[in-house]
Amino acid sequence: MAGAAHCSLQAKRLLLDPKFEGYKLSLEPLACYQLGLDAAVAEVQLRDDQYTLDHMRAFGMYNYLHLDSWYQDNVYYVDQFGRVMNLSVTLDTALQKPREVFRLPTELTACDNRLCASMHFSSSTWVTLSDGTGRLYLIKSGKRGSSASEKWEIVFNEELGSPFIIAHSVSFVKSDAHSLAVLLLRVEKDELDTKGSGFHVTLEWVTIAERKEGGDHRYEIIKRRVLQGKSVPHYAAIEPSGDGLMVVSHKPFTFMHSESDRLEENDDAKVSNEKKDPLYYWQQTEDDVTVTVHLPQDITRDDIKIRFSPDNICVTLKDQPPLMEGKLYSSVDHESCTWIIREDKSLEISLIKKNEGCRWPELIIGDTRGEFIMDPSQCSEIAESLMHLTSEVMNPNPEKENPPCNAQELEECDAFLEDGASLCRFDGDTLKVTHIINLGSNQYLFSVVVNPKEMPCFCLRHDVDALLWQPHSDQPENMWEHIATFNALGYVQASKQDKKFMACAPDYSYAALCECLRRVFIYRQPTPLATVLYNRKEGRQVGQVAKQLLATLEANDPILGFQATSERLFVLTTKTLFLIKVNSGN
Repeated sequence: MAGAAHCSLQAKRLLLDPKFEGYKLSLEPLACYQLGLDAAVAEVQLRDDQYTLDHMRAFGMYNYLHLDSWYQDNVYYVDQFGRVMNLSVTLDTALQKPREVFRLPTELTACDNRLCASMHFSSSTWVTLSDGTGRLYLIKSGKRGSSASEKWEIVFNEELGSPFIIAHSVSFVKSDAHSLAVLLLRVEKDELDTKGSGFHVTLEWVTIAERKEGGDHRYEIIKRRVLQGKSVPHYAAIEPSGDGLMVVSHKPFTFMHSESDRLEENDDAKVSNEKKDPLYYWQQTEDDVTVTVHLPQDITRDDIKIRFSPDNICVTLKDQPPLMEGKLYSSVDHESCTWIIREDKSLEISLIKKNEGCRWPELIIGDTRGEFIMDPSQCSEIAESLMHLTSEVMNPNPEKENPPCNAQELEECDAFLEDGASLCRFDGDTLKVTHIINLGSNQYLFSVVVNPKEMPCFCLRHDVDALLWQPHSDQPENMWEHIATFNALGYVQASKQDKKFMACAPDYSYAALCECLRRVFIYRQPTPLATVLYNRKEGRQVGQVAKQLLATLEANDPILGFQATSERLFVLTTKTLFLIKVNSGN
């Protein structure tokens, strides 16, 4: 990850509401419809050897209800007979029974170590499906949601090793050939891990492409790559073009290389070890940055070409490739930047900071060939500025300007178990991390597909709010866009200790969460009031209000699936599918 660009998420101020007053409990009735299932959902209980937290997260908390985002209000599940069942809703008062669209060829109960069946809708006409035994099916479905045009046909069917679940898949065209990329999730025994859980997590990235030979069209695997980590990813998705992969996880993932790749890596490591001396040294004050480069003996002043711009620098010696080139950490006054050759044959470059007082953690973004030299006076200055953060007692002087953090003031919902979570973007060709974001205390909440042609969005807690982020793999300058805010949802969901699933409407009109049994909480976005309402404390009129609604399901079975559309919530239990009408259609 040394060469990765360290990025940050930029929230849009216009989407934040600092004056949000909370949710008001609404007693308005919600229309709730229920459909009895012909056969129970194919739930797979965790075995005795699946005892870790990762097993629980990956398989024990699996969402058995699958939302087809390409078609409105279209959901699927797999029942205990291996049938893929579909419910497509157009009118709540005229609900049809779920209908069978496909039957898995394998007998589900025949495999002892099987996982739950899983599926993902790669496009409007393609589906990836796993039976939980380690077999992957690629299915051409036709236009889904309509019994007339929907016909599931297997075009690829292959055993891919140990059982897995499908995390994500995309359909795309590359080199005039139709391709599908699928992400497979496994939790595997790790014999080398003697101090940890004894397991590791793998994400296998499989690319399947169409091959045309004469008049014959068939699909075959053209590439298999494996990432390995020590925690189940919160979010893992392939870019629509199939060129990259984004992963949100508590612990980092790395690609596992073949033996030939490892030998090349070892050779590169030996070469890099031989070149231990830094390419350049740099120092900084509050006003400027000084860079020192040792020059070869035969270099004269005429051989040196340096180009300054407000955000970039380029240093070239003779006609060689640039010695230093790239984007500076922060802007400089390029017209005031200078360079000279010292008596000891070293090149000294002076950069004048545009933002005075800003400390640079690196000179050129992503360039690790230089070494920062800190002045002793700067060391003592930094130590003194951080002194207030350390103390022998909890809060020795709470009245001073910068009091230390007092843990006794934190509430239970302010505690984060996974402070080390990060978002990484992997390149499909180099298999290296190109962008990384340290999420810190921005707790991951859930993911949702807003536009099926884009990557899934992910929702993170920012302070008390929940912010929705849309990845744009084709926009390097705006790779993660803040598209919606659910006010105070980050705080509210932390108090629901029995929550199992979270979701939101693709049009952001509401967010919802469900507990393991019965209860569903719905949080609507603020809407204008039809009547006049006053805040009695402040004596001002309230223009809009956000409502919280509660639905209690008439079922004793645990909730196994939970999906949200713009109008409805779908809740799946072992033997019943519930529909909760949240918004009326336009």
